[in-house]
Amino acid sequence: MKEWEVIFADQKGELASLLLLGDQCPSEEDAARAIRSHLFPVMDELDLNDFQDRTQSPTARWLKEQNGVSITQIRPVP
Repeated sequence: MKEWEVIFADQKGELASLLLLGDQCPSEEDAARAIRSHLFPVMDELDLNDFQDRTQSPTARWLKEQNGVSITQIRPVP
């Protein structure tokens, strides 16, 4: 398995990163779910039915619109 670094701007606009393991590069939605779990552990099972099936990455959209968190890059760790 490879390590992938997800770089994102947190609620304060500061860059932060999170490491994920996987054979393939995680999608933006997978990365957003990992970030949500990391930043908001209580809300990890939040029902996003307002966005579900209406947007390509509902968790990523929720993070950006409701919390100001945006994913800037996903890259392999050398």
